[in-house]
This record gives sequence, structure tokens and C-alpha cells, in this order.
Amino acid sequence: MKNRKKNTSINTERNNPEYNIRYFFLFFSVIIITFLTFSCDKDAVYDDNITIPHYVWNYKDTLSFYVNISDTSYVYNICLNIRNTKNYQYSNLFLFISTYAPNGYFLKDTFEIRLADFKGKWLGKGVGNVFSLQVPYKMKIKFPQKGIYLFRIQHAMWNKNLKGITDAGIRVEKAR
Repeated sequence: MKNRKKNTSINTERNNPEYNIRYFFLFFSVIIITFLTFSCDKDAVYDDNITIPHYVWNYKDTLSFYVNISDTSYVYNICLNIRNTKNYQYSNLFLFISTYAPNGYFLKDTFEIRLADFKGKWLGKGVGNVFSLQVPYKMKIKFPQKGIYLFRIQHAMWNKNLKGITDAGIRVEKAR
């Protein structure tokens, strides 16, 4: 009789801490998305984020957001949403933000977001190694006309491929 080696291997992938962490974040993400989907936010006119593939934002990659403004009698706030990992190597983020009005009017801004304080502590709310921050961009403004406004966002940092930004987005809400 040949001496056969017993197959005692257990699915080591499930015992791997990275596997468990990955599924924890997947579960947590589903919970957050469900909460945000069913929560009642009467002031939000638009709120969307775009995930940066592989968390590497190329300077040529433009994120586009189409916001429908149906009521020009309200005053609005515009906020920017940024998510970064602990691996992001800077304490700030410069952005080019272009706004296109339905009548063809165009405005381009350069905007800085502070992501960490002077001691290196991340300013956003953190879960794991990802931090979320929402910062005011334009406050208490009136849109001059009804229609679709296009917001385009590009990073304006020196690195062509900016590593560590996971998502960027925009929120338009009725001001209180």
C-alpha cells in the first residue's frame, strides 16, 4: 500500500485576514448604500460620487456631474465630496472645477481642499483606512435659470497619476 498524503487543507482564503476585511467593507458598504437610498433628505437636489478606478486619478480624467435645477427661486449650497485612503501622500487636494450653465455660460475655478491638519491627522470621517470629507464649495447661491448644469472636476496636483483618492463627488442642496 502506498503512503498517501491526506488532504487536510482548509480553505485558507476564508482564514486570511485580508479576505475577512474585504468582506467586512463589502457588507458595510451595502449597509451604507441601503441607508442612503432609503433615508429622507428633503434638502438634497443632487448628491453623487464617482469612484476613481484603482484609486489612481489621472490628471486627464474628468468627472462629470449633470445637475437638474428645476426651481430658481431657492438658494442653494454646493459641496464637494472627497474620499481618500491613508496612503494619500498630501494633506491637501487642488481641483479644477468647471461649471456649464444651460445658456452656455462657463466658469472655471481652482479650489483647494484640506484633507489633513498640520500634524497629519485626516480631517474626514474614517472607516478603516478610508476617510470621507464634505466641504463647502459655493454657499447660498441662486441659479439664474432652470435646466441642466454640468459640473466637471479634475485634479490639479503636480502628479499626473494621483494615488489614494477613492471617490469624488458633488452635492447640491437647498440652503436653510
